[in-house]
Amino acid sequence: MEDRALASFDLQRYLGLWFEIGRLPLRWEDPDASEVTAHYSLNDDGSVQVDNRCLDGEGAPSRAVGRATVDDSAPGRLKVSFAPSPVNRLPLTQAGYWVLKLDEDYRYALVGTPRRRHLWLLARDSEVPNDVHREYLAEAEARGYELTEWITPVQTGTRVTDEDLGLHP
Repeated sequence: MEDRALASFDLQRYLGLWFEIGRLPLRWEDPDASEVTAHYSLNDDGSVQVDNRCLDGEGAPSRAVGRATVDDSAPGRLKVSFAPSPVNRLPLTQAGYWVLKLDEDYRYALVGTPRRRHLWLLARDSEVPNDVHREYLAEAEARGYELTEWITPVQTGTRVTDEDLGLHP
């Protein structure tokens, strides 16, 4: 199966909170991280703020904030950077983030990268039904993703808050 992002993608519906149900290993994320979430919100300039939060392997709260832009020629393709602003606008700091599969209600999302090195299964709730989990991972395998190192983080629905991070409103 060809690895293409969705041609029909509604960014407004995609915005909001997602729980990470599973992922392929990332060098910048603790393999034992738990309670992993991603919150997408619209910036004034039309870009998207990506606010990733988790508890690291030691149980300490952690946060990474990035910026994403949508590829107008392929709506399901975004470019994401976690580099500091304004460097995050440079092409070399941006990585492809392709929405590969979504259910019609935008409850579940399969997101990957063009070279098939990174993959995430995201959901609006902290748990997904087994059949949905199997369906989305089967889609990933059909697209050529190798899932032998698949990580399923502990996910109870607990969210890392601004207070947990010591951020002041």
